Amino acid sequence: MSDTPLKNRILLDVLNGKPTDRPPVWMMRQAGRYLPEYMELREKYSFFERVKTPELACEITLQPIDIVGVDAAILFSDILVILECLGVEVQLKPGFGPLIPQPIRSKKDMDRIDIKPARESLSYVYDALRVTRQELNGRVPLIGFAGGPWTLFCYLAEGQGSKTFSKAKQFLFSDPVSAHQVLKMLTEQTIEYFHEQVKAGAQVLQVFESWAAALGPDDFVNHAMPYLKEIVDQDYGVPVILFAKDAEWSYRQFQKTNVNGFGISWGCSPEDARSYTGGKVVQGNYDPSKLLSSPKIIEKEVHEMIDRFGADHYIANLGHGILPDVPVDNAKAFVNAVKNYRK
Repeated sequence: MSDTPLKNRILLDVLNGKPTDRPPVWMMRQAGRYLPEYMELREKYSFFERVKTPELACEITLQPIDIVGVDAAILFSDILVILECLGVEVQLKPGFGPLIPQPIRSKKDMDRIDIKPARESLSYVYDALRVTRQELNGRVPLIGFAGGPWTLFCYLAEGQGSKTFSKAKQFLFSDPVSAHQVLKMLTEQTIEYFHEQVKAGAQVLQVFESWAAALGPDDFVNHAMPYLKEIVDQDYGVPVILFAKDAEWSYRQFQKTNVNGFGISWGCSPEDARSYTGGKVVQGNYDPSKLLSSPKIIEKEVHEMIDRFGADHYIANLGHGILPDVPVDNAKAFVNAVKNYRK
């Protein structure tokens, strides 16, 4: 890993409570599908070839730094790679999305789980982090990430993406003891995974609990929140951002944890976000679809967004991942609007 001092520290400064002239800016899913340079690599290599080849993952991670000018790099990877730690095969089918041929939906299915420590089974992720940190050479900090246990459980039990995750919820509600055993396994592997990511060069960590809203509030508190708290309350030695999409109301119960920042989706107003997070850093929440408007409108709305959140203790970002049909110039307009903002 490179020990080169950071030239651009603005993201780390905000997460560590230091004053800055403007908010930092990066975009979820910034490394990928809206960039022509990425599409060229996609034509040559399958998704998991890109993820599991450290040099390719590094190249893709660096593309938005070079092209769009964001204040941080986030490793090109996928939240589902950690399911390998349970001996579960994950496929990615073009035009369909992730597919798990043998989902875990019952106590009987759990007999197929074969725990392989994250330290050993995800070495390609750590290699990609090391290579990327070296290639960044201190330009911007490097973000590592993992999925939240409930979100991972959703895919593991459903076997694919879903609007309702009814099979995952059936497993949870019909056999909560077994389901919680699986959630506990995922939590333990994620904690180890995060520690290893930091050893390999990650300077910030983000938890993506993308399907938080698939559970009602009481069920989220009972079945998902304890595992999230266990993950974020570890001492990793780097700042941690929690993104529980569309469950921002839950952040009140994370105010006293080790979380440094909270991700906000576009369904939550800046004012509500501030009330939920108790003065901690908030990150978000521009609707990715609005990047399909004109650069002039994007600039105006981004400045209004910052004004509403307040420029202090704030990271400009999208409310979810960037869409594949966003013009690169519009992504640049979003980033430049933040960079041109002054308190």
